[in-house]
Amino acid sequence: MLRVLAVDDELPALEELTYLLREDPRVGDVTGANEAAGALRGLSRMLAAGERLDAVFLDVRMPGLDGLDFSRLLTGFAAPPKVVFVTAHDDCAVTAYELGAVDYLLKPVRRERLAEAVRRVAGAAAPPGDAPAEDDEDELIPVDLGGRTRLVPRRSVTHVVAHGDYVRLHTAESRYLVRMPLAALERRWEEAGFVRIHRSTLVACAHITELRFDGGRALVQVGDALLPVSRRHTRQVRDLLVRGFRGPEG
Repeated sequence: MLRVLAVDDELPALEELTYLLREDPRVGDVTGANEAAGALRGLSRMLAAGERLDAVFLDVRMPGLDGLDFSRLLTGFAAPPKVVFVTAHDDCAVTAYELGAVDYLLKPVRRERLAEAVRRVAGAAAPPGDAPAEDDEDELIPVDLGGRTRLVPRRSVTHVVAHGDYVRLHTAESRYLVRMPLAALERRWEEAGFVRIHRSTLVACAHITELRFDGGRALVQVGDALLPVSRRHTRQVRDLLVRGFRGPEG
């Protein structure tokens, strides 16, 4: 059961968030705080006493200490809790993910989106041997579609292309725009077999069907798309594909 802290200076928003968190069966204990500096002091005492805190659900814009600075200060703890931002502002998502946020939710918070954030926290907080099987196999990416939220399986993503502060996830059936820096996604999905082939492109090795050279330029075939590989990434991509074909040694 997760132990979480919710921080928001607006009392109605804090009450709604703590209510929704307590409704989730994976959450066992919820503490609310309407002031970030006081919440940080309380958190410091809790961790110093050896108590566990799995996650902080945190607003961004607050008087005094704001949510981003709160998150930066958490890195000073030996075992900091995971951070989920819950805010009405969508202009801080890039910074939030660069700081290591597990998720970034926009107000008003929808129950299904909060449930997905809790799932991510549970997966990140579980010891390696105890992580849920579904987290080992796949990840679900929430994308907003005109007021609806669709959960896109990571395994269905063939490649990802950067568009400024956003990335476009490509699947065989569709494309989805998500506010997240490509560098953060690369770090997050590296162990799942995604490799950078260009400064703006990330590809799932499992979906590469061909590596070809045309006039000295390397390209990979991913579904119906033929994607260029930059010179600096060509050797890494080729070595990864060769190792994948040969399988583990021994």
